[in-house]
Amino acid sequence: MPRSSRLFSLSVFTRAYQRNLKALARATRPARVKAAAKPLLSLVNAATPKARAPRKVPPGAGEWIGGIAPGPAGARRFHLHIPPGLALGAGEKLPMMVMLHGCGQTGADLAASSRMNRLAARERFLVLYPEQERIANAQGCWNWFSHRNGKAHAEAATLMAAVDQVARRHPVDLTRVAVAGLSAGACMAVLLAARYPERFCAVAMHSGVAPGTAESSAQALAAMSGRREALLPEPAPRVLGMGPPPPEGPLPLPPLLVLHGEADGVVSPRNACATAELWAQALGAKAGAARMQQRGKRHATRLTEFKRQGRTVVALREILGLGHAWSGGLASVPYSDPDGPDASALIWAFVVRQFPPAP
Repeated sequence: MPRSSRLFSLSVFTRAYQRNLKALARATRPARVKAAAKPLLSLVNAATPKARAPRKVPPGAGEWIGGIAPGPAGARRFHLHIPPGLALGAGEKLPMMVMLHGCGQTGADLAASSRMNRLAARERFLVLYPEQERIANAQGCWNWFSHRNGKAHAEAATLMAAVDQVARRHPVDLTRVAVAGLSAGACMAVLLAARYPERFCAVAMHSGVAPGTAESSAQALAAMSGRREALLPEPAPRVLGMGPPPPEGPLPLPPLLVLHGEADGVVSPRNACATAELWAQALGAKAGAARMQQRGKRHATRLTEFKRQGRTVVALREILGLGHAWSGGLASVPYSDPDGPDASALIWAFVVRQFPPAP
């Protein structure tokens, strides 16, 4: 594609994404619009790393260790959170959560919003926050949709290089590694799980799209609005033609938790239902009856579980009143709604249920 055409495509993508974020700001409750709309739009308008100062180290005890992982997509920075009080030299292997930020965010932003580090201190696990480079995507999005030029798969391989580097240097239990993400990070999380299913015990998609649904920026916009058929990327589609997996042995894809706000004006909630059903089909799981859940005054959730031989391998949580934001997140940062159920706690509870039995 000529350079002028590529630049035009990117500008169209940026303008459309800004329009979606403006729609999100309008849908936000009036009390929060003034505080939230301006930061949301300024995040998308940031075109270079200098346009927005990076967030400082997230508050809380423990270590925040930086690193760089080289890979097919080039080098990517990352930060590893190690909770306090862990005896890392005692031979113990620890679980690890890989957390992928959304567009306009950094890993530190997602750490602050999700407060996953606080949960890690209580539950004893490591948290890895890879970082997208603005030179790779001006809005800081993971290129989950760039399948035609191979960029999506190259970034996925680079993220796996970061996981491997951390596992070589720290006591990571490779049978208890899970990946989760928000928005573009959610799409990339599912892409990782589809391409490297043996590497993850579970995956969580918060406000995302099935990553095989789009192959270009224009298709990504259509997918975000729910106007494209949900598809999984290679090699996952081959799984769909193989019939249900055998009763014994590993699943062809790791179990999936989908969280999505019904009031999301950026990524259509239709993507959540379509991805859950597609993943369940690949795992030979059947949907149970949806049921409502609510804790206190937090947003209610419609929960649908897809089970295989009595085991929940896909869970769909449709959160009423939630926009394009981390559910239960810190109120003072963008893309975060404190009134939703605690997504971090829900993700970790789902992940723990997928751990292999102790020997």
